[in-house]
Amino acid sequence: MWLLRRPGLLPGIGRRPAARQPRSSHPPAPPEKIKSGGKLQKQICQVVLNHFEKQYSKELGEAWNSVRRVLTTPQCWQYAVLLNPFNFSSEVENDLLSKGYRLLFPESSSCFRPSFKCYITSVPGRFPAQKHRAGRLKEYYLLNAASILAVLALDIENGEKVLDMCAAPGGKSIATLQYACPGLLQSNEYDNLRSNWLRNTLVSFIPESLMNLVIISQLDGRQIGNLQPERFDKVLVDAPCSNDRSWLFSSDIQQATLRLAQRKELSAVQIQLLRSAIKALHQGGSLVYSTCTLSKAENSDVITHILNTCSSVLPVDISTIARSVSKEFTVASDVQQHELLILPEMGRAWGPMYISKLKKV
Repeated sequence: MWLLRRPGLLPGIGRRPAARQPRSSHPPAPPEKIKSGGKLQKQICQVVLNHFEKQYSKELGEAWNSVRRVLTTPQCWQYAVLLNPFNFSSEVENDLLSKGYRLLFPESSSCFRPSFKCYITSVPGRFPAQKHRAGRLKEYYLLNAASILAVLALDIENGEKVLDMCAAPGGKSIATLQYACPGLLQSNEYDNLRSNWLRNTLVSFIPESLMNLVIISQLDGRQIGNLQPERFDKVLVDAPCSNDRSWLFSSDIQQATLRLAQRKELSAVQIQLLRSAIKALHQGGSLVYSTCTLSKAENSDVITHILNTCSSVLPVDISTIARSVSKEFTVASDVQQHELLILPEMGRAWGPMYISKLKKV
């Protein structure tokens, strides 16, 4: 998400390394090391943690304590397994079941259409990743289960034209093609390296017979609305953001400090992307905005700004989704009906994930 490159904007937040800064006579403390089984694991960047502590303790109140515990303890992180229906393996499914995995949305109890076979477990850990095999589709995709909710909120119908504006690494585009059969899916990624990553992901999971429905583009998302006005029925803006999990483990303290200093500028990029998405929608179309940060400035404040300044969009109630997923996800209660905020907690370490839905009128 946040790794998307924007030309001339936010140096140090994109993929390019930050310029070297003069050495201080009092260098910052080194990242805090986490021990697991006697081995050194990821290191917490104290500069980022202090920043988050100050901000999120105010914005989340007591909930920050449990969220902080999850975010700073990678050993408790969980990963969902999204099976690939285009190369379904009963052997993989049986292996998941034997290891205690269960369906995220059981057909008998889910209000969602039975589109996904997404397996989760309450036990921390990651199912082994599959390597690319020439000429064979991968059988499953590993992801944060909260990511699926953005696609559910978009609620794509067969035959619709869909834009995934910031698509790399490709998980939501894959889920989109499992949820419905769009007439067109444009998976866009501006950054060159991430665009290649996106392409490799899609060809590893999607059969050639469906790839003719997919356009992989490399456009500046802020310009798509002008280049392709009123073309799409649905748009997903999985926006570049201050990825809380990733930033907490920044290995370069100087780069982390620069990111934090420029963090407030991200909302301007997010607003530009949303304005572009609105232009790209035809009348009656809808968009979903999502981030993987807890930051109010990048979440509800961005949506409130759009609603206050764009007369052509209205909020869409997604509270039904919040109620439907509350068994497996920790859902923040102090949000509007057009919003959903997933808070990670022990045993349900999904998120952070913010989702909001708007409709063009």
